[in-house]
Amino acid sequence: MNPIVKRFLEIINISRCSFKTKKMRDYIIEFSKSRGYKITIDSFDNILVFKDNPKLSLQAHYDMVCVGDAPNIEPVIEGDTLRAKNSSLGADNGIAIAMMLELIDRGVDAEYLFTNDEEVGLIGAKNLELNIKSKYILNLDSEDEAEVYIGCAGGADIVATIEDELIEVDGKCYEVSIKGLPGGHSGVDIDKAIPNAIKELFTFINSLDEVYISAIYAGERRNSIPSNAVAIIVTTSKIVSNKMVEIRELNESPKVFKKSQAILDLVDIFPHGVVDDNREFKIPNISINLAQINSVKSNKLELIATTRAMDSEGLESINSETISILNSFNFITKIEDNYPAWRPDINSFTKIVKKVVEKEFGKCELKAIHAGLECGVLSKKFSNIDFVSIGPNIRYPHSKREYVEINSVTKTFKVVEELISIL
Repeated sequence: MNPIVKRFLEIINISRCSFKTKKMRDYIIEFSKSRGYKITIDSFDNILVFKDNPKLSLQAHYDMVCVGDAPNIEPVIEGDTLRAKNSSLGADNGIAIAMMLELIDRGVDAEYLFTNDEEVGLIGAKNLELNIKSKYILNLDSEDEAEVYIGCAGGADIVATIEDELIEVDGKCYEVSIKGLPGGHSGVDIDKAIPNAIKELFTFINSLDEVYISAIYAGERRNSIPSNAVAIIVTTSKIVSNKMVEIRELNESPKVFKKSQAILDLVDIFPHGVVDDNREFKIPNISINLAQINSVKSNKLELIATTRAMDSEGLESINSETISILNSFNFITKIEDNYPAWRPDINSFTKIVKKVVEKEFGKCELKAIHAGLECGVLSKKFSNIDFVSIGPNIRYPHSKREYVEINSVTKTFKVVEELISIL
């Protein structure tokens, strides 16, 4: 079996959902100590493993987005692909963790920086308290082989809340739901026309006459395109299930939001998807993901949207426009987990990595990614260090469709080995 896949399968069921990473943290520490490495850990559970005088630092995050049955992951190998049964796989960024553990097990002289809680706002990287000695950092969190990433999007989470008066109305009560849509990464998949369960459900509800909302539970994660959405409504309309929407009549008479129509109107006009394209790198330049709407109290709703842009000006613009829309509907807004873009730069390290990737894959492109990489944050902390990001083919991360291509893992690891040997 591929040694990296084997190593990945050894750690696959060590719980490492974001904010619940203690078991994985302890595993990395004990594994590295037993191989004779020095270890430092900071107050945000970032881990630095090292020995001797390394020139290259390998960097990856050890948390994952848990969707479906995760962290109870049942791996399935089908030909050249590795996926999970009814859950996210955690190849993002678990394959990188497996590569780093394999090199540690071999006693390879390098720095190994394991950052925590990347998937929930780059928390570990933002608050890193560790000192890097190497001249170069190779981030292993990209998801396309034969591509060298030299730039990434910045992003933010916009959290909006509204409280409303509850009233009683005539009509029948229904649970309406959309479940099991494909989902996907709110950055790299935002241009793939993946349906958003929130938008789809509200389109259906908006088609009804005299409809009121009692409760909403929609979306899974801030950085995922929603797969599921459920609402409790009261209406005088006769409604039936269709291919996408399931209907269940409830023998209840709940109170409803007085401003239900305004909430429906907001979701109807709320942007989702690509706002502007980046022609140079052929990726989205600015995007927004309507991620979650939830009843947090009987009379209070919370809406969360994730914004991304390839530069600070674009991010400021989309944030301002989004907040303006929300404020016009009397939502109270705040920005959380704001992180910077990583402006593309071609340097000597970039050229070395490009040459090695070309040797292994027969081709190489310098790219930027419409997602947050920790390089954006870390490059601000370590302005004297050169950064590059690479990775194997991982498809549909942050969803139950996630899979990784095994041959791509093999080739990418060969690139890592070659870089260590020549730097």
